Amino acid sequence: MTVVGPFGLSVRDQALESDVQAGLAAVEEGLLEACKSEVPFITEAAQHLVRAGGKRFRPLLVLLASRFGDPYAPKIVPSAVVVELTHLATLYHDDVMDEAEVRRGVPSANTRWGNSVAVLTGDFLFARASHILADLGPEAVRIQAEAFERLVTGQILETAGPRDGRDPVEHYLEVMAGKTGSLVAVSCRFGAMMSGADERTVDILTQYGERLGLAFQLADDVLDVASDSHESGKTPGTDLREGIPTLPVLLLRELAERDADADDLDLVALLDGDLTDDARHAEALTRLRVHPALEQARRVTVRYAEEARALLAPLPACFAKSALEELCDAVVHRAG
Repeated sequence: MTVVGPFGLSVRDQALESDVQAGLAAVEEGLLEACKSEVPFITEAAQHLVRAGGKRFRPLLVLLASRFGDPYAPKIVPSAVVVELTHLATLYHDDVMDEAEVRRGVPSANTRWGNSVAVLTGDFLFARASHILADLGPEAVRIQAEAFERLVTGQILETAGPRDGRDPVEHYLEVMAGKTGSLVAVSCRFGAMMSGADERTVDILTQYGERLGLAFQLADDVLDVASDSHESGKTPGTDLREGIPTLPVLLLRELAERDADADDLDLVALLDGDLTDDARHAEALTRLRVHPALEQARRVTVRYAEEARALLAPLPACFAKSALEELCDAVVHRAG
């Protein structure tokens, strides 16, 4: 048994392990090459998060999904580079919006160079992703454009908040499906599509990616509350400090509104206060970490991961399918 990719994924076949490692290495080279510019400063800023590392979750999904067709097809690695570049670009923008100071264990680009450089670097990465995408064909361009529209729509909906009368938890899950599920779904779709897999297999893997992406994001929500910076690679409670709703907080509010428990209402009031104060922020984190809402958020995460696993059932048994199933377990394990 060998370990590859994010979360210590176990790959039980030597040929698959070798191919995935080689594919990820090729993706890494492609990312660094795509981030190069004639202007050295742009190269430095664009490669900042690439060199900081990361799980390469989306490229891994491209490579595993390609195993249901021809995994050596020439467009597979470029499509993996496209999805990871797109993801990296969103991180530059997210850190500006969230005023995050740390990303992947290093100072965020906005902390190091300021908001303007961070935003423009994200734009540069989007441009480079589009350049590579153009060589993958019009269908790939359309798929990526639709996913990017969903991603941006999700971000806008998050910023605008739920409409009057809309359930905040349902609104939030719609937001996360757009912000995260869309690009993870495209990762699986590109891998299967570029490998020449049949249409039914492409559809199954796309749906799997959508639900796995949701589980992955909800696990991040749990980690934002439950982890320390060493474990998550970013400052814990960042969303909490900025007043950005996450699933544990939304579930807490739902419980407080339903049961009118005094402790819950007091915690909600604390969360609604000034969490730029370090002492108040620390108290809010401490109390939320032991609140039933956090465990409820974990259960929702498990539900989406189990839905993702169930979708794989019609696919033929193989080591790649086992690895995709194990990723469902790994996502849940991240959430504790």
